[in-house]
Amino acid sequence: MMHEAILPEGWKQPQGYANGLLARPGRTLYMAGQIGWTAQQEFMSEELVPQFRQALENILAILKEAGGKPEHLCRITAFCIDRDAYLAARRELGLIWRELMGRHYPCMSMIFVADLLDHPARIELEATAVIPD
Repeated sequence: MMHEAILPEGWKQPQGYANGLLARPGRTLYMAGQIGWTAQQEFMSEELVPQFRQALENILAILKEAGGKPEHLCRITAFCIDRDAYLAARRELGLIWRELMGRHYPCMSMIFVADLLDHPARIELEATAVIPD
């Protein structure tokens, strides 16, 4: 196991994320925020769900290029411009997550923001991974 989930005694188990991960030694990969556009910086959709899939696929492509796997992700911060759309799509987003990430849940934060730099971006994912030596 690359990372050990940390859960203080008496805390309720979080759903879909970890409160803390203890990473084994390795190389740390910091990834800039990835939005829902392709490698050619083109949006294929203006909708949240396909943009989430593309942004997560972008994170995983960078991770793979560095020699990492999904289970090496330690932290993801999501910035989303539409809370209602996010809440309405949670089931679909969960299915995409399990398809691409399996049952690995790193530390995560979801932050709702007024806007993102590149239009029509609806969500941006920023991540950190620790890849074993």
